[in-house]
Formats: sequence, structure tokens, C-alpha cells
Amino acid sequence: MSEFWIYFEKGLRHILNPFAYDHILFLIALSIPYAFKDWKRLLLLITIFTVGHTLALMLSLFGVVIIKVNMVEFLIPITILVVAFFNLFTAGKSSKQESISVIGFVTLFFGIIHGLGFSSYFKTIIGGSSQSKLLPLSEFSLGIEVSQIVVVFIVLILSYIVQTFFRFSKRDWTLVMSSFVIGVVLPMIIQSEIWNR
Repeated sequence: MSEFWIYFEKGLRHILNPFAYDHILFLIALSIPYAFKDWKRLLLLITIFTVGHTLALMLSLFGVVIIKVNMVEFLIPITILVVAFFNLFTAGKSSKQESISVIGFVTLFFGIIHGLGFSSYFKTIIGGSSQSKLLPLSEFSLGIEVSQIVVVFIVLILSYIVQTFFRFSKRDWTLVMSSFVIGVVLPMIIQSEIWNR
């Protein structure tokens, strides 16, 4: 049981790490257009991310997929940017119900890319044969899922406070927060090592 908590906690810390804020930015961009009543949709999106992340780690652990780190470090902020721009162009529109496939695909892609970016470190913290790595991987993934729920819950609370007490409209909240995310992500893209070829 103590081994479960070791990998579960590593999953929690992987997301709730202020130095790895790219993941938190993605979760902010993902959840700002939604409210508490959309919890099923958000839970589905979070789980799609976790599935992609876990799949990428598994493929990497078994040596099926290997990707250059600088390419991953470039693609992570690109996916965040795509979600934030999607929010800008759909803010205030009632098409959110139909948009789960677009955001779902980007979320899966982000999960895969983020998992590949983390795979080399994950290999160093987990030992043993490939088969013995599956249980720790699932424990780690459960920690990721729980930590994402925590981040999304905080964003939903903040969204509720801003819209209820400060009288922001949902559209304005989405525009402001999406613009904030874009403002943080653009320098990450510009400073990416991929341009230093």
C-alpha cells in the first residue's frame, strides 16, 4: 500500500508543481468556458488527457515511441495556445455542446505530448521489467487524474466568484482568461529551443 502512495503522490506532484505551470495553464484554458453544471463534460476531458498521458508513457516505457525533447517542449505550448484561441473564437456562443470533439482531440493530443515529454524522467523513477511498471504507471495516472480535478475545481470556484460577485459575464471571463493564457504561452513558444536550429 505504501508503494501505491509513492506513485500516486508523484502523479499529484507532477500536475500540482508550480514550476511545471504549462499543465496548469492548459487546465485553465480547458475549463474556463465551463461552469459547475458542466462537470461531466470537464471530467470527460480530464480523463481524455489522463488516457493520452498514460498511453504515451506506456508506449515510451516499452520503447515503441521516442520523440525529441525540444519538439515536445515546443508542442506543449502550441496545444495550450490552440485551446485558448478556440475559447476566444467561441466565447459567448452556444456551440459549446458541439465542440467537445475538437477540444477532446486537442486534449488527447496534449496528454500524449505531455506524457512523451515526461517519459524520460518517469523511466528514471520507476525500475524493474516493463510488465512490473504497469501497476506503478496506473497509480501515477490516478494521481494525475485527481490533481487535475483539484485544479479544475479551483478554476470553477474562481469562475463562480468572478461571475457572481464581480458581475463578469461568462463571455468576458472567458475572453480575459484566454487572453491571459495566450499572453503567458506566446513567450514560451518564442523562446523554444526549436528555433535554434
